[in-house]
Amino acid sequence: MMVKEFVRYLELEKNYSGHTVTAYEKDLTEFLAFYVTTVGERNLKQVQYVFIRNWIVSLSEMGLSNRSINRKIASLKAYYRFLQKIGDIGASPLSQHKALRTSKKVEIPFSEVEMDAVLSAFGYSNDFKGKRDQLMVHLLYATGMRRAELINLKMCDVDFETMSIKVLGKRNKERIIPMLKSLEPHFLNYYQERAKLERIVENDYVFVSGSGNKIYETLVYRTINKYFREVSSKLKKSPHVLRHTFATHLLNKGADLNAVKELLGHSSLASTQVYTHNNIAELKKVHALAHPRAKN
Repeated sequence: MMVKEFVRYLELEKNYSGHTVTAYEKDLTEFLAFYVTTVGERNLKQVQYVFIRNWIVSLSEMGLSNRSINRKIASLKAYYRFLQKIGDIGASPLSQHKALRTSKKVEIPFSEVEMDAVLSAFGYSNDFKGKRDQLMVHLLYATGMRRAELINLKMCDVDFETMSIKVLGKRNKERIIPMLKSLEPHFLNYYQERAKLERIVENDYVFVSGSGNKIYETLVYRTINKYFREVSSKLKKSPHVLRHTFATHLLNKGADLNAVKELLGHSSLASTQVYTHNNIAELKKVHALAHPRAKN
């Protein structure tokens, strides 16, 4: 089936993150289970598009959104591109497949008022956990880094001399993010509390749990959700919304789109442009207020 080889290819040649590789492998395993149940066959090299289409129908009947189905099909496409690359198949069964239509996904960022409320001392305890949580919120908003980048941030990546932070992004691409001066006291306050765990901390990751272990994705999500649900009624209160907020607020204040692209670690402007809808809304307000013909 070449599944293990495919996984190694994603890890070693494509440099995909562990999270992405796990998702691809899970999607492929789910399709294999469907194929075995439907056809009684395990050889994915002989799959015809009709069986993939049947799987799509099955996923839809299970209540999955078109966006989720497209993501699963993207995993299959990657697998068959891999089989083509190594010469195991001539053509992909998905060569003529067209993605399902999806509604445009618009993330609603936190307002500056909401951010000011959470960035204040509101709700943070004066201990290790409180100092860690406060730094986490400040850092995500000040840098726009991804959740995985925050989790994997090491103490040696934070340079107080140059006031910069080195981040290891997707596909192991490094980038340097300027560090706001306002972040320094939050780092130092947290480091003081972290040092008290020295006997049990056995790693140099910036963010650790109370038991000294590296933090995990669910912990970051719960932390962000905990503080923002006190000040915001928005449906989504996640680390990604903070990243979106970082980009939107920069653009609203006149930041160059290319500069925001570099700060976010995007490989193309197309990825960054999804954050411009609020900036356009601000421009419309300015245009309506300032243009001589706006009132006519």
